[in-house]
Amino acid sequence: MKQLILLIFISIITLQAKSIVLNENDKEKIGKHPYKDAVYLRLIKYLKLKEKIKDFSVEKKLNYVNSFYNKILPVNDSLKYNSDDYWATPKEFIIEGKGDCEDYAISKYFTLLESGIPKDKLFLAVVKVKGKTTYHMVLSYLKNKNAMPLILDNLSFRVLPFDKREDLIPKFIFNEKEAFLLKNKKIHKKVNINWGKVDKWENLLKRVYEKNE
Repeated sequence: MKQLILLIFISIITLQAKSIVLNENDKEKIGKHPYKDAVYLRLIKYLKLKEKIKDFSVEKKLNYVNSFYNKILPVNDSLKYNSDDYWATPKEFIIEGKGDCEDYAISKYFTLLESGIPKDKLFLAVVKVKGKTTYHMVLSYLKNKNAMPLILDNLSFRVLPFDKREDLIPKFIFNEKEAFLLKNKKIHKKVNINWGKVDKWENLLKRVYEKNE
């Protein structure tokens, strides 16, 4: 079974892989993973997902990607990486098979980019969930800057317009190009985000695009 999974995985990787490419460190890490068969199956399903949705409508792509990642188990960063707020790359998230809200949103962002959705329509959104004290991250899709965003959230398998998510209090959204404050759950004005001493977003982009992490 293990050998069959590996052979299938290598075949699919050769034909289709774009963003998630396993290096020697990844293969060694998977080899030591207590559930390595499950890791290979997740990677195969990820590649099949990308192939399946490539010609879908935007809304179908959003729903399929949201559903795929929401099947991964949620866990706090403190339990997974011994960090209060670690942002995993999509490859890390799929290999680990568990993560928190940032990991879901980030992986959905990059997968939808690969499916052909333009960067200027996808934004990571920082929100608060009513009744909670901590911040939460979701992915938003904007057809245009005046449109009501559609929300992809690991707390819901339904992709809904932001104004239908009464449990979410918006703060700001950002992508690789720009960032905006939100008002009435729509774009209000452009802002510059002060990430503090460590720009986690810039670091993540370098790890994905330059380091293949």
